[in-house]
Amino acid sequence: MSDQSNKPPLRLIVQIPALNESETIASVIADIPRQIAGVGSVEVLIIDDGSTDDTVLVALRAGANHVVRHTSNKGLATAYQTGIDTALRLGADIIVNTDADNQYPGSEIARLVEPIVSGRADIVVGDRQVQTIEHFSALKRVLQHLGSSVVRWASETDVPDTVSGFRALSREAALRTFVTTDFSYTVENLIQAGKRRLTITAVPIRTNLVDRPSRLHRGNWNFIKRQAAIIARTYATYEPLKVFSYLAAIFFVPGALLLLRAAYVYIARNFGLEADNLQSLQLGSLLMVMALVTFLIGLLADRVGGVRRVQEEILYRVRSMQVEDDAWRRGVTLRLDQIERDLREDPVVGPES
Repeated sequence: MSDQSNKPPLRLIVQIPALNESETIASVIADIPRQIAGVGSVEVLIIDDGSTDDTVLVALRAGANHVVRHTSNKGLATAYQTGIDTALRLGADIIVNTDADNQYPGSEIARLVEPIVSGRADIVVGDRQVQTIEHFSALKRVLQHLGSSVVRWASETDVPDTVSGFRALSREAALRTFVTTDFSYTVENLIQAGKRRLTITAVPIRTNLVDRPSRLHRGNWNFIKRQAAIIARTYATYEPLKVFSYLAAIFFVPGALLLLRAAYVYIARNFGLEADNLQSLQLGSLLMVMALVTFLIGLLADRVGGVRRVQEEILYRVRSMQVEDDAWRRGVTLRLDQIERDLREDPVVGPES
């Protein structure tokens, strides 16, 4: 057995994407525990996604350790990926993502990271137990349940709350997943992780009431439409042959039936049946050709997928080398420290504490 006591202490970074969250960011940071069993240090990273208020200054005064800033609003998915990349380069062994609107209590972080600390999981998703949240409408509960069911099927995982943004990732999981959409990271990363056979688990958590409307989407149907597009695109990326085979079957089945009818009529003519099989023959042939072309596209897409898997492995190795670059890490920390120092010294930015 290996000596666990010789392992270096784990470094946990809690990343918080934020856009104009000056009213809640301080309470979110204050609620984050700085001592967790099995973890050597806990640090807070703020991803400022183009805020126009005092979010960054308030966060630094509240105890944030690091800040990275977008010059303009890039969206939640990009902010999340910026946080992951920065946390890795800062040396994180575990990364926790939480919201700046105080939906997820910081007291739940210890329970969230425990499966990773104990080596039982690569990714842990906080299950909000949507069916028990009183301020969610009945329609929203039903939609959340149906949507999560589809994502579980597509990702081959067993996560109850697939769109929960409260999640923890091991260093390996963070290196293996990458956001390519511009809307939300939750579904895409879950499907990626499932297809890459990472160990994913969920822990039930409680949530705080958030009164203001979501800044991510414009209502339930807008959210469903955009998430459905992400599910379809991501699933097709990882299962192209299966997807195009399903599409080919749509043409193949009626085409085969029509050709069978045409063959039946042709044979029956020899026994005196008077019937025309030309339309069945023409339409059936057309559908069979469409099925064949669709299937061939699937084969090509599958081969492209093989190239993509090689590219993902190259990306993984490049990112691994980058995060091991201590000189780069020291440079980033210096630049972040400079940002913090400039913000503290600038009397124009925000009210005086």
